[in-house]
Amino acid sequence: MAGERKKIRFGLIGLGLMGREFASATARWCHLLDDGPVPVISAICSRTRSKWSWFMDNFPSISLATDDYRKLVESDTVDAVYAAVPHSLHAEVFTAVIEAGKHLLGEKPFGIDLAANRRIVEAARARPEIVAMCCSEFPYFPGAQRLVRWARERRYGRLIEVRAGFYHCSDMDPHKPINWKRQVATNGEYGCMGDLGMHTQHIPFRLGWIPRSVYGSFDKIVRERPDGTGGMAPCDTWDNATLLCRCEDRAAGWQFPMILETRRMAPGHMNTWFIEVYGTEESARFSTKNPKSFCTLKRDRQAWCCEDVGSQSIVPTISGGIFEFGFSDAFLQMVAAFMNELRDVKRAHPFGPVTLEETMLSHSLMTAALESHRSGRRVDLPSEPA
Repeated sequence: MAGERKKIRFGLIGLGLMGREFASATARWCHLLDDGPVPVISAICSRTRSKWSWFMDNFPSISLATDDYRKLVESDTVDAVYAAVPHSLHAEVFTAVIEAGKHLLGEKPFGIDLAANRRIVEAARARPEIVAMCCSEFPYFPGAQRLVRWARERRYGRLIEVRAGFYHCSDMDPHKPINWKRQVATNGEYGCMGDLGMHTQHIPFRLGWIPRSVYGSFDKIVRERPDGTGGMAPCDTWDNATLLCRCEDRAAGWQFPMILETRRMAPGHMNTWFIEVYGTEESARFSTKNPKSFCTLKRDRQAWCCEDVGSQSIVPTISGGIFEFGFSDAFLQMVAAFMNELRDVKRAHPFGPVTLEETMLSHSLMTAALESHRSGRRVDLPSEPA
C-alpha cells in the first residue's frame, strides 16, 4: 500500500525555478507506478524570505523554513537535500550537506571549478554511505533513452561522429538585466558550459564515450547588461561554446570526433536539447524540439525515417504511451532515478543521475576546453580525472 512506503524527507536549499520544479515533482509522485520510497518536502531554505510562502502554502509537510542552510542540514527532520544554488556556493553547501550525513541531489556543474569539484568529491568519498549525485534531466526523454538502448545494443556499428548540444535564446535581448549566471564571480569561468554542459555530456559519458582531447571555441557576444539600478554591469561569462573532442569508445577501443555545443544565444531555439549519433551501420538523432520524434537511418537505405515514441518513460506512469512527454516529466523521472538509489534493497535502474566520477570528467573536460581557447591549441585530457 502507498501509505506503507518509506518516506524520504527532503530539505530544499535554493527556492528559485528549479527548487519549485523539484517540489512540484514530489507533489506528482502518485503519477509514477513505482513501489519505491516517496520524497516528502520537510524543510526549505532561502535568504529571500518572500520565496517561502509558495512552498509553505502548497506543502503542509514543511516543518522548518530558514535563511541559514546550516540549520537545514543539521535538522533531524531532513534525510536528503536538493540544492540549487549559484555555482560559487556549491562547494560550501554541498560539502556541508554530505558531512552532515544527508543524501544529496545537487545541480550542475557540481562546483564552480575543478578545485571546488574535487572538494565535493573528496567529502563524498569520505562518507560512502551517502548518495551524492548531480542533476541532468533531458536524457530521460523517451527518444533519448531509445538512442541509449541502441548504443548499448551496438546497433550503430563503428561510431563515425557524435553531436550533442543545448541551445536557448533567453539572452538574445541585450536589455535583459544581468543575473548571477552572467558573472564569473558567481557562475565561474565556464560560463554557458557550467550551466548547460552537463546536459550534453551525460549520455556520452554514461555510454563510455570519453574525451581524450578537446579544442574549445568560446564567444562573449553581449559584453554588458543593465544592472537593475539604472546603470550597466559587465557581462563577463561566455555566451556560447563549442567543444571539438576526440573521444574513445571504451567498449570498442576506437576513437571518433564528438562535438558538444552550449549556446545561450541561439536564434530560433527557446530551449532545445539534442543528440545525434552517426555510425557505419545505423544512425539516430533526437531533439526536444520535436519531443515525440525519434529519427533513424540505416546504411543500406540512405533516408531518415522518423517515428513517434510517445510517453514510454523508464519508470511507468499513469499516462498512456500515446501522450507527449515534457520537461516536467523528465524532471520527475530523474528524481525517481535518484530515489531508486535510496532504496533499502538496491534495484538496478537503466539510467541514473550523473555520478561523482562523471562530474569529475565534466570538470576535466571544461577546464581543458578553457585552456584550449586561451592557447588556441588542442589540449589533451588526463587518462583518468584526478
